[in-house]
Amino acid sequence: MRTRSLAALLLCTAALPLAAQAPKAQPASMAKTAAPAHAAPAAAAAHAAPAASAAHAAAAATSATSQTKTLWTDVRQYLVQSAQDVPDSLYGFRPTPEVRTFGELIAHVAGSQKMFCAMALGEKPPAESAVEDSAKTKASIVAALQASNDYCDRAYAQSDAATAAAAEIFGQHRTRLYALLMNTTHDNEHYGNVVTYMRMNHMVPPSSRRQ
Repeated sequence: MRTRSLAALLLCTAALPLAAQAPKAQPASMAKTAAPAHAAPAAAAAHAAPAASAAHAAAAATSATSQTKTLWTDVRQYLVQSAQDVPDSLYGFRPTPEVRTFGELIAHVAGSQKMFCAMALGEKPPAESAVEDSAKTKASIVAALQASNDYCDRAYAQSDAATAAAAEIFGQHRTRLYALLMNTTHDNEHYGNVVTYMRMNHMVPPSSRRQ
């Protein structure tokens, strides 16, 4: 009896190291393949890209030059629409003998835009009166106005860094942005004239029409 008990004890003792060395079963939740070390940075970069793009777009939308362009775009559209809507027969209309005709007024805007935007681009500005001296029909005046808008689009598309560059404006040392602001202000000044001319001829100006 004692011999059998001792034999059983020896067998159990001999088996202990084998049991201790046997690998434990890994839980199913831990058996999954671990994500590569580069996965987390890659995922973070994927999320960061749209955020960076949105931030860049927001910065561009709030830049001084882009906001100036927004103001100019509004009045530019009003001027073009007015020039197109007023008939040929009213292009020679002038409220008093001392002021420009409607056609001369639009031609003056076209010429001044080319001048101011050339200053803003660092290019040689043409004479402010160039269009007014040469364009005498509605078709030629409207075409000159649209051409000046196309030219100014390039000036207003500059970055804030570019428009911070120095510019000489009427003999004064300013910046390119100042030239763009001058152009926007000048356009609004003369659109006020356009509104008066149109109202005197029983026409509703574009800015007063229902959308």
